[in-house]
Amino acid sequence: MELVKKLLAGDRRALAHTISLVEDDGPEAHAALAALYPHTGRAHVIGITGAPGTGKSTLVNALARLYRRRQLTVGIVAVDPTSPFSGGALLGDRIRMRDLAGDAGVFIRSMATRGSLGGLAQATGDVILVLDAAGFQRVLVETVGVGQAEVEIASSAHTVVVVTAPGLGDEVQAIKAGVMEIADIFAVNKADREGAEHTVMAIQMMQGLAPQAMVPGSRADDGWEPPILKTVATRGQGVAELLEAIEAHAAYLHESHLFERRERARVLGELEAILQAELLARLRARLPEERLETLVEQVLARRLDPYTAVAQLLESGGSL
Repeated sequence: MELVKKLLAGDRRALAHTISLVEDDGPEAHAALAALYPHTGRAHVIGITGAPGTGKSTLVNALARLYRRRQLTVGIVAVDPTSPFSGGALLGDRIRMRDLAGDAGVFIRSMATRGSLGGLAQATGDVILVLDAAGFQRVLVETVGVGQAEVEIASSAHTVVVVTAPGLGDEVQAIKAGVMEIADIFAVNKADREGAEHTVMAIQMMQGLAPQAMVPGSRADDGWEPPILKTVATRGQGVAELLEAIEAHAAYLHESHLFERRERARVLGELEAILQAELLARLRARLPEERLETLVEQVLARRLDPYTAVAQLLESGGSL
């Protein structure tokens, strides 16, 4: 298709249009992704996650500038929260990263979560693929920063940087969020504030408390010891060291053949997610609306339990 040809030729308007198609979903988006897929698999995807107020956007901005100094192209996906009332999103990261505007080697896209609770918009994975196909060598994905629901980034990124900051109570929140299992690198940002050393020590303590027998195949089982780095993103302090740690982790993944294992797990998860969505859509299309409403009423009245209701839906759905 013509749009894909233009994108692969470096047309930024075609890139923006393709991303919009992907966000809206539909047959045209699927066709574009199918045409682009053979051109993917070259970018290193870096997830930047953590609680609100830790300075993730500033850190992404600083990393992007440093990558550009190294002549590497950078795609940035900034996921903003969607209002549960209006459905709108702030989409403010392009404002916060305005000093990158005008650089042909950088492309910034803000996305709304649209109700996704894992810190990523549902279409984020597809947008990453589009940026990858467009030739961006590093793709930085900043999650929405909702705290405990951030672990979804682990299935989309090759390297996950968990950002924390002194005085925000992140030590306890990190344990609850399970970030010990998804972090490849810890960045203690705003390290010029009082309590930075305490935050570092708290993370070190959590690493020491982590169970010795990790789940096979999990991030904690890959033999990589997540470094803890102090940064002051507003001044650029520690950002070069953070970039070096990201690149060291990328090299480690390839040298240890963990990259292939993670890619296999990512593809499996992606296939399962698409399959679930497709099967649900087909089932809903086959079922009369009144049938579903009847079951809802029966479950509400406690005359039927949800598991039995789903079993009845599957039986009445026939062949999908």
